[in-house]
Amino acid sequence: MNWTEISILTTNEAVEPVSHVLYEAGVTGIAIEDPADFLRVRENRFGEIYELNPDDFPAEGVVIKAYLPNTDNLNETVDEIKQNISKLTEFQIDIGENKVTLSDVKEEDWATSWKKYYHPVKVSDRFTIVPTWEDYTPESDELIIELDPGMAFGTGTHPTTVMCIQALEKTVKKGDSIVDVGTGSGVLSIAAALLGAKEVKALDLDAVAVEAARQNISLNHVDEIVMVEQNDLLNGITEQADIVVANILAEVIISFSDDAARAVKKGGYFIASGIIEQKTEVVKAALQKAGFMVEETIRMEDWAAFIARRLN
Repeated sequence: MNWTEISILTTNEAVEPVSHVLYEAGVTGIAIEDPADFLRVRENRFGEIYELNPDDFPAEGVVIKAYLPNTDNLNETVDEIKQNISKLTEFQIDIGENKVTLSDVKEEDWATSWKKYYHPVKVSDRFTIVPTWEDYTPESDELIIELDPGMAFGTGTHPTTVMCIQALEKTVKKGDSIVDVGTGSGVLSIAAALLGAKEVKALDLDAVAVEAARQNISLNHVDEIVMVEQNDLLNGITEQADIVVANILAEVIISFSDDAARAVKKGGYFIASGIIEQKTEVVKAALQKAGFMVEETIRMEDWAAFIARRLN
């Protein structure tokens, strides 16, 4: 099969929502070319940095690339992607130049070669994410999450995901109940289960994400703890959990902060990530208005995550 590479020139702020649009369209992985990678001072000791070629990056903005199969409905899919990206401006998201280009790619050129760039990555004090094709021997107290980026939404090492894992590591107690809103690959649900949660409810509106999460959860042998359901945020969720975790857009977090407060037990936690640095204060205000106290803010690169406790 031949494939089409779709390349989108946008902004750093729009990386997460544009990526979400692409996943909704059926892509199973993306590449991000951000010139700011050359300028960032990385103080965080987790993760890995690879040698980068400046010539591969845009002079301004961020390029997001994904691959679509050359099927009969390719043009319809591309048109839908363009329309949905343009709609992001309705949420006051700066999509920048929003230049979309297409190019043909032969499957043999990329189907396996990309795997050489993915290796085990330590993302917290206890967790290391390991691609399924890598041999890895963990240390005695190390927790391993196996992921196959080819069937999941990324590698689990994006800053917003890493911060959630670190927050879960700080808050999950043995026997806790967890709700993972917008589970995507299921990596946060897997982490919660490995940390000792008694039951985890993984929710996502996207049917493709639900299937990807189920496969990864099975891969990590936590099927008996994690239940994956197709669901729109917290709609219809009546039981309260010890922890609700959501790695989604700042605007979405604001929109369902009250629902999160109802879904968390008194004294429990709401872990909110996917928040671009410029929007931390407005999200924090929404959480406080809903009855949460922000106990800790975790920052990584241009992103932030909150660990918020429900007061009453």
